[in-house]
Amino acid sequence: MTPTAQGSGGPLLLGIDLGTASSKGVLTTAEGVVVATAVRDRPRSMSRPRPSWAEVDADAVWWADVVSISRELVAAAGEAPVAAVCVSGVGPCLVLCDEHDHPVRPAVLYGIDMRAEVEIEELTDELGREQILRRCGKTLSSQAVGPKLEWVAKHEPEVFARARRWFGSSSYVVRRLSGAYVQDHHTASQCDPLYDVHAFGWAQPWADRVVRHLELPRLVWPSEVVGTVTADAADATGLPVGTPVCAGTVDAWAESFSAGVRAPGDLMIMYGSTLFLVQALERPLADPVLWTTTGIDPGSWTLAAGMATAGLLTAWVRDLVGVPDFAALAREAAAVPAGSDGLLVLPYFAGERTPVFDPRARGVVAGLTLDHTRAHLARAVYEGVAYGVRQILELVAAGEAPARRVVAVGGGTQSRLWPQIVSDVTGQVQVVPAVTIGASHGSALMAAIGVGLVPPGTSWVAEGADVVPDPRNRETYDELYAAYLELYPAVKPVLGTLSRIQERSADRSTAARA
Repeated sequence: MTPTAQGSGGPLLLGIDLGTASSKGVLTTAEGVVVATAVRDRPRSMSRPRPSWAEVDADAVWWADVVSISRELVAAAGEAPVAAVCVSGVGPCLVLCDEHDHPVRPAVLYGIDMRAEVEIEELTDELGREQILRRCGKTLSSQAVGPKLEWVAKHEPEVFARARRWFGSSSYVVRRLSGAYVQDHHTASQCDPLYDVHAFGWAQPWADRVVRHLELPRLVWPSEVVGTVTADAADATGLPVGTPVCAGTVDAWAESFSAGVRAPGDLMIMYGSTLFLVQALERPLADPVLWTTTGIDPGSWTLAAGMATAGLLTAWVRDLVGVPDFAALAREAAAVPAGSDGLLVLPYFAGERTPVFDPRARGVVAGLTLDHTRAHLARAVYEGVAYGVRQILELVAAGEAPARRVVAVGGGTQSRLWPQIVSDVTGQVQVVPAVTIGASHGSALMAAIGVGLVPPGTSWVAEGADVVPDPRNRETYDELYAAYLELYPAVKPVLGTLSRIQERSADRSTAARA
């Protein structure tokens, strides 16, 4: 049960976040005080029809979660008015819809879906790698939406022909709530090569070339009010007709907004199903292995990087070894010495994004002996992700905009162990906010800004404790990090072979089920 908001004394903001394994909603005051929450766990909502694919049913999962969470929180609001609603979600994703806004196929997810390997190469050859980097702020990778549009057009031409509009997770919900056909600037800036990060607009003629007959949505900033709740949406969600709807954005950026990562040099590490880093910039960069995007605040930019697995990998270990929950997993891992007695994990269990951008990369557990236990494997997984974070932070530090302040957020911070391992491996102090609510809280703040309840520069973050590196572990982690850097290049050809065998096995299984 959630507490009711009756007697809160003012209008409330509804923020919802659509995650990979769960969706969360918060009802807040204009001061950011949370008066009610709602969670919908969907640990198996993501479908993986093939090893490198990742899909979700946008209607049965995302819209259903918005409906359910909205109804619960509207009831919790009681007589208090809901001043606005804003939704963030996993992304960038691709939801293709027909003229009636019905999805014509499952939504293709963000960088964890690596199906468009060939289309990335073809678009890069056609448009030019350097030209894409200069104009879009990054090269094409599995994170980009453009190659996935190409993939559907090439491999599912009848499906693509039925489509009339395309959305991300949050913009699909905005359409269902208000009828507005928009894309927020940040999400658009991850739809490479469709968006120009310097001009804050669609990159013509590239955008028309990639979307073909599909309509291009109107560009808006994430906190902008784009419409109001329609009668049909009101019937579904319980929100009053006419409630303002803000654009929203990708979950990691909504979370960085919630964490107060807005001044140049601020950097967020988000410990979620995947691991994401977002840093505020003074100006756009053109780094070949990091992503420059627009930010949440109008006219702002960010630098970003993402690993394909983090919480997804710890969940895999938890289920594999039969540990009841994440807290128990962390307790067992904490009892193992730093370095896991020489066990090393390459965390590429779903391919990898930054910095290798290899859809055929696979996970490796190196150094196993008969003396290693499930606790060793658990700690080695935490450490493997930490080595990936160090690799990314070193790339950031070598560039034009090194981080000056690092904030740690996300579900992985609920236990002190994982952030402590990351600080020990990287040598980086991390600030963990006193209250970590997440992207839904950032969405509520955007809603408050959008309807003018608070000024645009408002922050709701409460600073918490610092996670400080333990110097006693530095030598061990330096040695293992050097081995980590050597491991992937050494096994890359073998991993490529194994990924192709896995794809053939998946094809045979699909054919057998048919």
